Amino acid sequence: MLIVASFVLIFLLTFLLYSLLPSYWNKQKFFHRHKPNANAIYLTFDDGPSEFTEDLLNLLKQYDIKATFFCVANFAKEHKNIIQKMQQNGHVIALHSLKHKNAMLQGISETKNDLEKSLAIMQELGISIQYYRPPWGDTNWALLKELKKKNLPCILWDVMAEDWEATTCEEIIASKLLERTKSGDIICLHDGRGKNDAPQKTIFALKKVIPLFLEKGFEFKNIDEYEI
Repeated sequence: MLIVASFVLIFLLTFLLYSLLPSYWNKQKFFHRHKPNANAIYLTFDDGPSEFTEDLLNLLKQYDIKATFFCVANFAKEHKNIIQKMQQNGHVIALHSLKHKNAMLQGISETKNDLEKSLAIMQELGISIQYYRPPWGDTNWALLKELKKKNLPCILWDVMAEDWEATTCEEIIASKLLERTKSGDIICLHDGRGKNDAPQKTIFALKKVIPLFLEKGFEFKNIDEYEI
């Protein structure tokens, strides 16, 4: 019994030091950063590309809005034409891991392989990755070390609208975005994954809120224009 208890204690301490504390520290550091005072907001999209992304790109083009897409590398490989369209439209293409696995549950070797394979895939697609966002915003000690070594800023967010939830709708998403967004905020939405065609609801919500944001005097920028 003592051996089992000791094993559990060692496991918990390891998980705390390797995953929980680095992840918490990284989030707190980002959430308490100095934000620019300019009346700008930054649209970012996770978990794509997908079959919904092209409609999103068309909407952004309609308003001449540049955004940042944190792409899952394996999904990018499956949708090369969409990646090309993102490039042509002047959006920033960043990285959101290889398969959208939580880094808190990845060991050192798996963490390094995930990042290396992801970067290799994106390089094959002609993308030089400059920014990284971990799935769920979770990291571990090895990931933070590798990102620093490769000079890849870890970009999180200020505003979520829970647009992936099965029970949400475009009205709820739009309401959350309008209520929560302030000047200088990075907005995290999703153009892939989610339940019940979630990205489609996000696109419908954006059709409502983009004109309202513009009326309020907000300017949409991509992450390249952010003072990190």
